Amino acid sequence: MNQNQKSYVFTDLIVWQKAHKLTLIVYSITQSLPHEEIYSLTSQFRRSAISVPANIAEGFRRKGKFDKLKFLNYAQGSLEETRYYAILSKDLGYVDFNMLDLLSESITEVSFLLNSYSSTIAKNDYKSSSNFS
Repeated sequence: MNQNQKSYVFTDLIVWQKAHKLTLIVYSITQSLPHEEIYSLTSQFRRSAISVPANIAEGFRRKGKFDKLKFLNYAQGSLEETRYYAILSKDLGYVDFNMLDLLSESITEVSFLLNSYSSTIAKNDYKSSSNFS
């Protein structure tokens, strides 16, 4: 789907697709965290990552521009929270550096796409689904 075509489901959005892949990377990383972290770091890391594509999806069908932007802002906040958990995992010696690099690249890419998507919505008078995929 190119940029001029309308997206009819949130899974059409490139930003959602990349955020979903980021979540899968986080799940892969957290499988190797120590068992004593299951109710703390593992849980928080996963929840923050899940929140990114979930908020993109939730905002997708919102009718008003400001409502859409609110959920994209939540997604960006959750993305930064995920970035922090990656840093913490590295500093605690829990994360393989190759996986951390992959996650860091993914976070940077999703952040860029979220900013682009938000800017596109802010510049347009959206009343229904997005034109940006």
